Amino acid sequence: MALVIGTLLLLHFLPRMSLGNRPLRQVDILADVRPKAVVTETDSLEVDTLLPPPSKPAFVDTCKTGITCIEDYGDSTLRGMTPFYLAMDELVANNRPLRIAYFGDSFIEADIMTADLRQQFQETYGGHGVGYVNITSSISGYRTSVKHRFGGWRSHALTDTIGFNRRFQDISNHYFLAGNDAYVDYTGVTQYARLDTCQQATLYFVSKDSVHVTVAVNGAQVKTQHFDSLGRMQAMHVKGRIGRVRWNVAPSDSSLFYGVALDDTVGVSLDNFSLRGSSGLNIRSVPMATLKQFARLRPYDLIVLQYGVNVATQRGVDYSNYIKGMQTVIQHLKEAFPMAGILVVGVADRDYVNDEGEVLTMPGIRNLVRFQQQLAADEGVAFWNMWEAMGGNESMKRLVEQRPSLAALDYTHLNFRGGKYLASLLFEAMQYGKERFDRRRAYEAE
Repeated sequence: MALVIGTLLLLHFLPRMSLGNRPLRQVDILADVRPKAVVTETDSLEVDTLLPPPSKPAFVDTCKTGITCIEDYGDSTLRGMTPFYLAMDELVANNRPLRIAYFGDSFIEADIMTADLRQQFQETYGGHGVGYVNITSSISGYRTSVKHRFGGWRSHALTDTIGFNRRFQDISNHYFLAGNDAYVDYTGVTQYARLDTCQQATLYFVSKDSVHVTVAVNGAQVKTQHFDSLGRMQAMHVKGRIGRVRWNVAPSDSSLFYGVALDDTVGVSLDNFSLRGSSGLNIRSVPMATLKQFARLRPYDLIVLQYGVNVATQRGVDYSNYIKGMQTVIQHLKEAFPMAGILVVGVADRDYVNDEGEVLTMPGIRNLVRFQQQLAADEGVAFWNMWEAMGGNESMKRLVEQRPSLAALDYTHLNFRGGKYLASLLFEAMQYGKERFDRRRAYEAE
């Protein structure tokens, strides 16, 4: 024991070492009793010399205590929350669902957070169904908002190292080719309200030749349809009270299949477009023609961009190059979806363990939040500060330490309980934003 303790004490005097770009923690078995040095966190302040304060919206009123309000910089361009709020008022007149496209990384993978946000919208404004789901998925067994089975497909994703053709990808950076006995089967679930059934199921595809598609609804009704090549994206719809839908496709190397949307004909539909490891820059690789075809067949009223987990570094200060890339992403989406509002959701808290064994917020997170806010201001869209809403510094640590826990032990990702918590914060911010929007319109009408 004396030899082990002596060795550990001596290890403390080893020079600092790194594994790749990651600094290794210093060995210090006396960390818990050693007096803590006072550290001035300058990293989180250095960004102030790089950025001016974001320009504030023209109309500002007091944000209710306990809410982190959405800051809308899109007044003059109407590319912030205005199109979404107006669509909420016109739910019946539009004769289609109010649609939200929610883009993100692994933070929302498996419909974490977005499933609960969808449920809150559908319980308040109506609607059924999980929205857009890819033909195949590597996390289908983990996702709890839909039962998803498939077989016979050749799957291609942007994350593939070889064999991916960017010209063929859909809005989610995937495409699928039908092989022998290709099928995909979706069944509603009861874990979330209003996801047990839907009123309309739609298959999206592009055919360069003729293709035969067969669909069975609730295991009984069967419909077979022949499609000729039109040179553009097509959609096959089935309607009714759909609890389960199965599509069978004849083998084809000349047809690209994308996904199926399970929707209502009214209310709210929310599509989860998550891509593990993404920074968000992948969206600009989707061909403009493809995005415009989605806008024609599946127009969105609000596009949410939530990224940053894969961008922030422990000591990151200057994210200007990343923000320049995200500006092109937003401009790409503005052109493709000219009627949609855009909301940038700031990166959530992410913590790390320092040399003294303390769990702290990465200083780079706070810096990135400022850059993302400036991005929204420069592009004339809306911004919601998730880091502030969840409690700021070390808030991810507090979610991990709650019982039951709301986040994973990597101090980076939520679990489903944590997703429900953050979804409630965002939904509350959106609802309060709608109230302020209505108040403003009434004021301007006087």
